Amino acid sequence: MLSQLLRGQLTFQTAVAEILAVLVIIFLILPLHEWAHAQTAYLLGDKGIKERGRLSLNPLSHIDPIGALFMLFVGIGWAKPVPVDSRYFKNPKLGMGITALMGPVSNIVAGFVGMIIFYALWAFAPGFMYSEGGGYVITFLQFYITVNINLAVFNLLPIPPLDGSKVMFTFLPDNAVAFFYKYQMVFFALLFILIYTGPLSWILSFLSENLINAMGWLAKLPFSAFVS
Repeated sequence: MLSQLLRGQLTFQTAVAEILAVLVIIFLILPLHEWAHAQTAYLLGDKGIKERGRLSLNPLSHIDPIGALFMLFVGIGWAKPVPVDSRYFKNPKLGMGITALMGPVSNIVAGFVGMIIFYALWAFAPGFMYSEGGGYVITFLQFYITVNINLAVFNLLPIPPLDGSKVMFTFLPDNAVAFFYKYQMVFFALLFILIYTGPLSWILSFLSENLINAMGWLAKLPFSAFVS
């Protein structure tokens, strides 16, 4: 995103709104994502996670500087992974799958809340939304929603070390899981190659767009009498 700004591809309004949205995501949403992992693990039996300092929404407990920079420049970033001890789960493999799933779910919920706010403003403050200030709010919310859903879809890919791989491992035999863990950095490097060469980028865009459309339809329902 900042690379677009430096190349002059963003208007002032778009740049300000998107930078604010990215800062909210770095300091609120990425910590929320990791907290969702930690809270789920805690509820499933890993009580030691509290002593590890991750059962908190404090951004300082979760922010990864490199992941934050990627969020600013690329639009996809990460926080420090939560260390989970699955030995405390009644069913370690299932517990890890549920714990991993809650991170992307938190992004979907955060994006949905943004959609509710978007339609509520159009329903009850249409005059403001047509104003200059409303233009900033619209751009902010649209970018905020899109990034949250992109993060959810990206993290749900069944490729190590993404959250989706741990969900997938729930259904795989232990020897297959060991194979994926052994070569997870190879898979991760291949993931970025496929994204930046195009094929996987198109698939991610397709999935994100359809999820946004479905969620937008649902979020709009309570305001359908006010918003066309």
